[in-house]
Amino acid sequence: MKKTVLMAAVLVTMLCGASVQGWAASLVANIDVSSQTMTVRYGQSVYRWSVSTARSGYFTPRGTYRPQRTARMWYSRKYHMSPMPYSVFFHGGYAIHGTGAVRQLGRPASHGCVRLHTANAATFYSMVREVGFGNTRIVVVN
Repeated sequence: MKKTVLMAAVLVTMLCGASVQGWAASLVANIDVSSQTMTVRYGQSVYRWSVSTARSGYFTPRGTYRPQRTARMWYSRKYHMSPMPYSVFFHGGYAIHGTGAVRQLGRPASHGCVRLHTANAATFYSMVREVGFGNTRIVVVN
C-alpha cells in the first residue's frame, strides 16, 4: 500500500513538473510597438532588432501567441504577391517576416505584420524551427 501511494505521488509530481515546463518557453520574442523593436531571448542569448509594425490605417494585433505555421518563403496574396521571406505566422495572416524595405525599419510601415531585416528573420525562423512552436512565445505590446 505504501509503495502504491509513493508511486502515485511521484507520478503526480512528474506530471505537474512536465505541465509547468511545457508552459515555459525556451524562445521568447517581445515586440514593442511603441519603440519598434523586437527583443528575442533564446537560452542565454539576447537579440534586439529594429522592426516595422502597422502604419496608420492598419493594425498589429497585441497579445501573447504561439507560432501557428512557418514558411521559408511566402507571397502575400492579399498585398500584390509581396514577398515575405522567413515567415513565422502567429495570428491568422499576421507574421514576423523579413523585408527588403530595410530603410523603413524602426518606424511603422507595414500592413500589420512585423517586418525585420531578412538576415534577422532567417535567424528567428531557424530558432523557432529548432525549439518548436510549443516552446516559442511571441508577445506583442504597445
